[in-house]
Amino acid sequence: MLSWGMHIPDGYLSPQTFIPLWGIMLPIWAKASRVLKTTLRTRHVPLFAMSAAFSFVIMMFNVPTPGGTTGHATGAALVSILLGPWAAVLAVSAALIVQALLFGDGGITAIGANCFNMGVVIPFVGFLIYRLLTRGIRPMSRRIVAASAVAAYVGVNTSALVTALELGVQPWISRSAMGNPLYCPFPLNVTVPAMVGSHLLVFGILEALLTSGVILYLQKADPLLLTLMNPEVETRRAAPNPTG
Repeated sequence: MLSWGMHIPDGYLSPQTFIPLWGIMLPIWAKASRVLKTTLRTRHVPLFAMSAAFSFVIMMFNVPTPGGTTGHATGAALVSILLGPWAAVLAVSAALIVQALLFGDGGITAIGANCFNMGVVIPFVGFLIYRLLTRGIRPMSRRIVAASAVAAYVGVNTSALVTALELGVQPWISRSAMGNPLYCPFPLNVTVPAMVGSHLLVFGILEALLTSGVILYLQKADPLLLTLMNPEVETRRAAPNPTG
């Protein structure tokens, strides 16, 4: 019976895997902090804090799937669309670290891996796809909503694939003297279908609906939030122009 999901627990990754991922994340966190110091305006700090809290809450709802794996939405692509991928790195990482330290959701040794998989892969893949699909499109266009859905869907499925690969190579990396896997015992032909299948069919769709739903709401409630990463774009409001 499988017992893992997007939040990799302790004991499933070898030191040969989780130590390098910690090493990758440390400079990424430092870079994200430097970028935010120069790009995040004071009035956007509450939105950043709310984004981290939003990501934390929705990732707490782990849904079991056939085979014993679990999955959930992340909100990472949404944060990336609104505030940029570097802000999403810190917001999602903060949520994942709190979950690991206080709630045991994800292993402490696997914090680097989980933050890379969900806090780097989803934001950057999602942001890249979103910007490619929305180039030259005004924020009030419904194509923005569709683009956000595609970005979120591809981002979370890419993350699921990366997670499956990390887990699936463990039997090759570390074995006992008897030839038994020391960490994740499931090979790639188990981890990839289990992770990618559930996210292609369920959790990717959930992530897409969540992200596009929030974007659609913001188009009606506060379209200026959709221009934070695209300040040169003029927002067309539904209200009549007072100057005629």
